[in-house]
Amino acid sequence: MLSANMTLYGMWILQEAAGSVGWDPLSLWRQMGLAARLVVILLFVMSAWSIGVMIDRYMAFTAARKQSRTFAPLVAGALRDGKIDEAIHIAERHKKSHLAKVVTAGLQEFQAHQASAELSGEEIDSSRRALERASAIVHAELKRGLSGLATIGATAPFVGLFGTVVGIINAFHGISTEKATGLAAVAGGISEALVATAIGLFVAVPAVMAFNFFTSKVEAYDVEMDNSSSELVDYFIKRTSAKGSRK
Repeated sequence: MLSANMTLYGMWILQEAAGSVGWDPLSLWRQMGLAARLVVILLFVMSAWSIGVMIDRYMAFTAARKQSRTFAPLVAGALRDGKIDEAIHIAERHKKSHLAKVVTAGLQEFQAHQASAELSGEEIDSSRRALERASAIVHAELKRGLSGLATIGATAPFVGLFGTVVGIINAFHGISTEKATGLAAVAGGISEALVATAIGLFVAVPAVMAFNFFTSKVEAYDVEMDNSSSELVDYFIKRTSAKGSRK
């Protein structure tokens, strides 16, 4: 009895080895059906797009941070000396700085009204609105592509899940075709399901992490732009008051 069971077990092992599935990427690709291949291609396209956005945003945020660090003390010194034109020129030399873009808009609006004998509250409000518009534009520029990262992070697992469902269907189809319930009959479909699930998570997790990271950076930059706008409006008010007192 024991020898008979061992014989059956050995035959089962040989059958499974003969119908084994290769787990290298090329073998897995060959074993996939059309639907599973389309899912994998779509996931790789989503991954490539998200990587491109990550690189683009990282470069943009790094340049903005680097230029802002050199811009802030230079423009502060120019404004302290009352050199509006020089401050504008400094801002124009730091075009990648988020602070420079906002400050430039406010200074140009203020300079346009400075020729008048006395700046009114309405003209100060005009400069404030120019700063707010510039902040909104820069905010939109900083967030460019981040909505796509959020979409990929949210949908990639479901795309992978679709591939998983297709793989399970193929596994049951293999059982029906082979008239057997061994691993060899379902190995191809199971491999499709596992690969699709793994790739879906591989695409989604970095996209979600990058989205959260860059969103926190945008929020920090928004605070910096709001503070710069507020300080610039205070500077306009003080400069206007000093100009009026001299008269």
